[in-house]
Amino acid sequence: MNTQPTHTQIHYLSTPFLHSHTKLLFISQKLESAKVTISSKKLCYGVHSQRTNRLSYWAIVSRRSRIRSSVSEAEAYKEQNQEVVRRAYPFHEIEPKWQRYWEDNRTFRTPDEIDTSKPKFYVLDMFPYPSGAGLHVGHPLGYTATDIIARLKRMQGYNVLHPMGWDAFGLPAEQYAIETGTHPKITTLRNIDRFRTQLKSLGFSYDWDREISTTDPEYYKWTQWIFLQLLKRGLAYQAEVPVNWCPALGTVLANEEVVDGVSERGGHPVIRKPMRQWMLKITAYADRLLEDLDDLDWPESIKEMQRNWIGRSEGAEMDFFVLDGDGQETDKKITVYTTRPDTIFGATYLVVAPEHFLLSSLVSVVQSKSVEEYKEVASRKSDLERTELQKEKTGVFSGSYARNPANGEAIPIWIADYVLGSYGTGAIMAVPAHDTRDYEFASKYDFPIHWVVKPNDESFSDPAKAYSDKGTTMNSSNLTSGLDINGLQSKEAASKVIKWAEQTGKGKKKVNYKLRDWLFARQRYWGEPIPVIFLEDTCESIPVLETELPLTLPGLDDFTPTGTGEPPLSKAVSWVKTTDPLSGKPASRETSTMPQWAGSCWYYLRYMDPKNSKELVDKTKEMYWSPVDIYVGGAEHAVLHLLYSRFWHKVLYDIGVVSTKEPFKCVINQGIILGEVQYTACKDSDGNYVSASSADVFGELRQEIIPEEKVIKSGDSFVLKDDPSIRVVAHAHKMSKSRGNVVNPDDVVSEYGADSLRLYEMFMGPFRDTKTWNTSGIEGVHRFLGRTWRLIVGPPLPNGTFKDGTVVTDEEPTSDQLRALHKCKAKVTDEIEGTRFNTGISAMMEFLNAAYKWDKQPRSIIEAFVLLLSPYAPHIAEELWFRLGHSKSLAYEPFPKANPAYLKESTVVLPVQVNGKTRGTIQVQDGCSEDDAFELASRDEKLYKYFEGKTIKKRIYVRGKILNVILGPQNAKVGVR
Repeated sequence: MNTQPTHTQIHYLSTPFLHSHTKLLFISQKLESAKVTISSKKLCYGVHSQRTNRLSYWAIVSRRSRIRSSVSEAEAYKEQNQEVVRRAYPFHEIEPKWQRYWEDNRTFRTPDEIDTSKPKFYVLDMFPYPSGAGLHVGHPLGYTATDIIARLKRMQGYNVLHPMGWDAFGLPAEQYAIETGTHPKITTLRNIDRFRTQLKSLGFSYDWDREISTTDPEYYKWTQWIFLQLLKRGLAYQAEVPVNWCPALGTVLANEEVVDGVSERGGHPVIRKPMRQWMLKITAYADRLLEDLDDLDWPESIKEMQRNWIGRSEGAEMDFFVLDGDGQETDKKITVYTTRPDTIFGATYLVVAPEHFLLSSLVSVVQSKSVEEYKEVASRKSDLERTELQKEKTGVFSGSYARNPANGEAIPIWIADYVLGSYGTGAIMAVPAHDTRDYEFASKYDFPIHWVVKPNDESFSDPAKAYSDKGTTMNSSNLTSGLDINGLQSKEAASKVIKWAEQTGKGKKKVNYKLRDWLFARQRYWGEPIPVIFLEDTCESIPVLETELPLTLPGLDDFTPTGTGEPPLSKAVSWVKTTDPLSGKPASRETSTMPQWAGSCWYYLRYMDPKNSKELVDKTKEMYWSPVDIYVGGAEHAVLHLLYSRFWHKVLYDIGVVSTKEPFKCVINQGIILGEVQYTACKDSDGNYVSASSADVFGELRQEIIPEEKVIKSGDSFVLKDDPSIRVVAHAHKMSKSRGNVVNPDDVVSEYGADSLRLYEMFMGPFRDTKTWNTSGIEGVHRFLGRTWRLIVGPPLPNGTFKDGTVVTDEEPTSDQLRALHKCKAKVTDEIEGTRFNTGISAMMEFLNAAYKWDKQPRSIIEAFVLLLSPYAPHIAEELWFRLGHSKSLAYEPFPKANPAYLKESTVVLPVQVNGKTRGTIQVQDGCSEDDAFELASRDEKLYKYFEGKTIKKRIYVRGKILNVILGPQNAKVGVR
């Protein structure tokens, strides 16, 4: 194939509705002789390949407005009027050319059979959900980082697994399908095609031969197989549990899909109601999920979030018997879980959750209406809302009492939503003196507060707040119950209470978890069918035979919610009705589907062996590739996705499918890219600009977004350029279509090239930090790439094109050139491996600045630099490598290694002190003698005045560190000792 750049032509931009025919003719006649002008501030339009269509004025405005909202039509008009313009380098030809080369040659394919004697490196992105909106510039941040790492590891001699696929089942696709009347399969495939095209346009080195989609029956066959293994081991079961039910969406939602009592998708009201659901017994693995966190190379904040989500605690279950109307104990008892049994004498009331199973039998006739109203309100709140510490505590009296087993007191039973039916026993003993939430509740409803623990150091003396720490027990003895823990430390007192409870039958020791079993069913169409049938005569559940997998999703024209709670699959009557293959009895299929989490729990394993039709993954391949070495994704998946994946992995480990206890060795969370800063000015009722702080004076103000060019910075604030007395508000928001601040990477690539986008996203700041997009910032890295191109290829020809080949020479490099190169080698390698990509780019920029000062560019130096650049900017690097005379891709060339001998500085900046006070510095050779150092200092223009006419009493010299000259009286000659 012809790998040379196509010839470029310079042409004007046709805008016949803005220019007269005379002026257009004049411009066209002058094109041949027009001089080329260069804009150092903006990449200009005009240099295009012969294949490129001319852009109209409005095309420019449209493209620019999508990239930088502050570019006005006037600027685009000015840009359009430039008669002859050109690009910094021909990325528009280079990038498609090398993307085709990589695809045609399958450059990044990881063979099925590999040399396992070589080290492996498995680098993985959290695979995306292919929405109809496509990518925005925030998405490639993590993908670019993993690609840089993957390219480095290939060049370092590793077998690299770097795959990509699609998490394509789920609620958003189905909702979009319902809204548009398009089948979710059609929209999903269309969205996948768009995402794939966008990712390929950015030059990511994915092995596309391993591409997977959770919607592919050959993939979800094994998702269903894993479910059957869970079912066999009692880890999948059905139970009636309180769930988040969204009538509008017609499905159960997970807690994280409910925000402020409404669905995250669509903002529909959500209620709590009991439903029979499939559950996965993740709680059986709670201890292992907790303990194995210690050995993982994960951010400590992420591990702590998982620890808190699992929420292991040690305490006791205590029984409080319910009293009848005469104050006598009945056979009904409320079992509470407490982590502080040492405070039992301070329990002055009980609280049960609104969904507690005994509630109906506890409520008196008088209180029944109030309780029902309270339950209705509580059912519309998510668990997160109910347990929010800052929220005001609310509750209602049940009308019943129970007896405190420790002191025999009758205490009221209340219902409050800050207690969850899903945690512990769904009931607590309230000790307001020693629990903040209980104290707030007791203060509001005027309950007694009994202090039963005092601080050991007497530091706590505020009666207006609860003391929740441990200390010495007091007021904690009762002869009738036989329990006396007065004067004991909290830990010892708790142990004694538990022992007493077990001996008297009033309670027992208990380990508890906040972690709940995983609700594993959705009343939706677009998901993996659950491979279970139910016999019609007995309703017994029967697993589908493994040989019949995959159980495929039936085609369904009407996949809207039924409105009755029955899943949409119930409409596929011919699919639902079946027979038990073993008994021949009539049966019905399960019509709920798996949640979107299912397919994403194990996809990293399928990448190891994506075409295997006989088993989930070949054991030899799994043993070689496991675990994932680096897993990169957003912190929003820190708990649930990672926890669910770890749970499934441990089950697969127990049954011998995988060889490691954990799936992901190292997890890295990239930061968020916010949209460009928006500037908002305020206007009063007369349309005059006023500062936002003037609302009290002018009343209600109207806000108006203004372009960046109308704003200047003044101190820590931003003000109007035309009237600096008017302050404006500057704020960056997360990118979203609703805010109109989404930047499409396609537009950036079209104007600046994929390499510039990749480089800019890595240069914005530390990889893990939140950053703000600024389109003008991309111009800096684009200029860096243009300078790199001109350094190696040479300046442009008069017609704006570049000559073939390069300007490098075959001369031996100088020692300064070698030092500059090896310093760059060391820095770039270290910074990639430490995911400090921005400082790696800085090192290459420093090298380029140094290289521009050289008279000659030795081949050995330049080739090494191109290899260093290639993980970051692979397209331009490949083209430069080819122009340097190489016929193959550089993807597997050895990555340059730094020679330590060149990293040691040959010169040292030596501080010079006079009588102990630093007066300047001199530059000396490493290993310079004291006499030579003093000679240089005494001749230095700035230091000479301190020595002139003074006696040198003493010199203190620490080689490479400092020279301190102690001076005597005046009128003595300066000289060496």
